[in-house]
Amino acid sequence: MGISLKFSARSDIWGSLASSLCLVHCLATPLLFAVHAGHVHGHHTHPFWWGLIDLFFIAISFMAVYWSTKNTSKNWMKWVLWISWTFLAFIILNEKLEWVPLAEALIYIPSIALVVFHLYNRKYCQCGGSECCTPTLKD
Repeated sequence: MGISLKFSARSDIWGSLASSLCLVHCLATPLLFAVHAGHVHGHHTHPFWWGLIDLFFIAISFMAVYWSTKNTSKNWMKWVLWISWTFLAFIILNEKLEWVPLAEALIYIPSIALVVFHLYNRKYCQCGGSECCTPTLKD
């Protein structure tokens, strides 16, 4: 089984894992900088590699959303996954390029949304027909 086939079969797991790790990364950043600032006075920057972690999470999330939307049985799931990913990517890129001023806490919304939607998709929407998705939610 090739790597892309293995990834596509487990895309919801990878997506929820990447989004969860992104969330932990976002939660840990202020704490790490506070500790770092206590040790290095006047040095208000982070290591270069720390900023690259965001881009790594976006790339993994993109692949997970791409494969999950190809395998889901519900059209609405495709939309919410792509909207959540786009929102997350915009916030991360905005943080790096400073397009518009946004609250740092906004990043938690799409991160949590991606975790929830990937887990929901894995549990309820992985079949050929609509009968395996919950009957209360419509396309």
